[in-house]
Amino acid sequence: MIGETSSSSHSGFSGSNALSHVYIQYPPLRCNVPESRKLFYDDGNKIILSVTSNQVFSWKTAPYNSYVTPSSDPISEGPVLSIRYSLDLKLLGVQRSSHEIQIFNKQTGDTFSQKCRFESESILGFFWTDCPNYDIVFVKTSGLEFYSYNTESKFLHLVETKKMNISWYIYTHESRLVLLASGMQCKSFTGYQLSSAGIIKLPRFEMAMVKPEANNKPILAAEDVHIITVYGRIYCLQFDRIGMLLHSYRFYRDAVVQQGSLPVYSNQIAVSVVDNVLLVHQVEAKVVIIYDLFADSQSPISAPLPLFVRGFSRATASSQTAFTASGTSESKNLGDTELTIYGDQWNFFVPDLVCDFANGFLWKINVDLEAISASSSEVQLILEFLQRRKLEADKAKQLCFAIVRTNILERKPIPVVSRAIDVLLTAYSQAIKTGSYYKKITVEETSPSGPANLNMGSLLEPGTSGGEVPPNDQSQIVRPGNDQLNSNGSERHQSEVTSSAATSPEDLYSYVFAPIEEEMAGDVSYFIAIIVEFLRSTSVEKLKVHPNTYILMVQVLARDERFTELELFIMNKIIEPSKEVAMQLLESGRRNLQIRKLGLDMLRQLSLNHDYVLLLVQDGYYLEALRYARKTKVNTVRPSLFLEAAYASKDPQHLASVLRFFSDFIPGFKNTSDHQTYHRIVSEMHS
Repeated sequence: MIGETSSSSHSGFSGSNALSHVYIQYPPLRCNVPESRKLFYDDGNKIILSVTSNQVFSWKTAPYNSYVTPSSDPISEGPVLSIRYSLDLKLLGVQRSSHEIQIFNKQTGDTFSQKCRFESESILGFFWTDCPNYDIVFVKTSGLEFYSYNTESKFLHLVETKKMNISWYIYTHESRLVLLASGMQCKSFTGYQLSSAGIIKLPRFEMAMVKPEANNKPILAAEDVHIITVYGRIYCLQFDRIGMLLHSYRFYRDAVVQQGSLPVYSNQIAVSVVDNVLLVHQVEAKVVIIYDLFADSQSPISAPLPLFVRGFSRATASSQTAFTASGTSESKNLGDTELTIYGDQWNFFVPDLVCDFANGFLWKINVDLEAISASSSEVQLILEFLQRRKLEADKAKQLCFAIVRTNILERKPIPVVSRAIDVLLTAYSQAIKTGSYYKKITVEETSPSGPANLNMGSLLEPGTSGGEVPPNDQSQIVRPGNDQLNSNGSERHQSEVTSSAATSPEDLYSYVFAPIEEEMAGDVSYFIAIIVEFLRSTSVEKLKVHPNTYILMVQVLARDERFTELELFIMNKIIEPSKEVAMQLLESGRRNLQIRKLGLDMLRQLSLNHDYVLLLVQDGYYLEALRYARKTKVNTVRPSLFLEAAYASKDPQHLASVLRFFSDFIPGFKNTSDHQTYHRIVSEMHS
């Protein structure tokens, strides 16, 4: 269905310095065609349509591109109540009246009409479907009619009907769900989900409405009900104008569960979904409130703030020239137009588009993650929020690093920083288990409300019967075998991006600990305590820690001459042994022989015999190195190193012993130049 007018207010837009968490980016997609009668949105194909007397122009909105070139198709003259292309774009359906829908075949140019069989019924609208055996669904006041398109006869064939009284309906292709309103107050609903797996009928349910003080009964309007998809779950949001509440309902296969209510501060609202974030536009108040339904919290993510037009100025707007569908330049541009936020002709299309019908502008709604994170003081909650972001996963990850770094530099209490690290590592562990950490998605591969499976064979996943139980304190309609109703329909478009903001332990070292090492030099105890908490968290999640983190601990403690603490960390295995750590201990042990000994012992413990022997020789313990090399059968160290060390000691007996060792145990050594050289040196030293 076409979005209704979203606002009757008229005001200037937010200034360039306005603080905002939600914005629309200038320039908009301009779909203002000369002689255009009306704009329509085809959510099945994600295109915006502009209709003239004999043509329909269409602009792709996914991926969103402000400069996309429109395509056009001819249509016959006449009224247009609604218009949609078939999902394969071969057919064009145009509702001419409340009794007639006209179908155009783009390939053959054929046209035919489908009319109501009875004068008493009227057509409320229609939509195309990918449901088996059906191609198009007519929604009438008398019920639903399911048609298939016969390619041979080039006519619609009525396959099935579902009789019921319908006052109005709403449908989104994203959810494949149609809700049919009936009753005196239009608050009784029947729902059907049409997928490639077939038709799923939802149980009949009623929406809650606060009773007014007077005896008159309010009537629920179509513009007050919204179907949204977040985190793969289908919800319905209902605006109760009397109670000033936004009720949410979650759909299952055989249950509809009321999830709670959000407060409303305006007599007119609109909703959007961006990257699984719910935006409630308080139209009269001209602010947006952000909610994250994943957390099942009724509290907003941030304070209500205005919608902002980013990148707009009168100078840039005046320099931009719009082009009409015919290719000629058009004088009307944004610089000559009074840009209004939540204007009279603004229509919001779920999930994330808004169209200014008056000026022919289509905007894409965006969420500013940086602004949201900067305005929140709840570290744990904002980190959890950022970890769930998919569309800007890399930005969300960088913001998480910045938050943790800032908390450490500001010397926040250790439990606060510890919980922050726990959030990141728990999310990473979960991402590894589910495989989402390695997955790549495309920005427009799924609807901006969240990733969805393109295989429409099954739209259901285990619900309450699978372990998820609807809260007992909320109104619900439940029957045994309850399954969650899911949205899995979407379009694939755009290039691949990282789909997870999860941060690995190595990420935390590279982007949190290492960059602030020097700044934390004055508070080593605090810094080491934070790293220990990090190690605790990795242990809980059973995650591998890169040796760089342990090396950093050794460097920091040795630089501050905390050798006793370092020794305890090594002995208690808080610092895990590795070759890299052992080498750092040897390096740091230049000022403390006990620490160097710990490094040597670690090499021996790890059976790194070659390195151990080599270091013994370098330290002058060549005889001990020889004994250890013979015991562990190390034959990879060059004899010349031992001979050079023995010669440097100026002890002819030691040099003779080393020479005799290699002569006895290394076949062919007597024929080498090393043997000849040092045999002559030994003779000279004895003489």
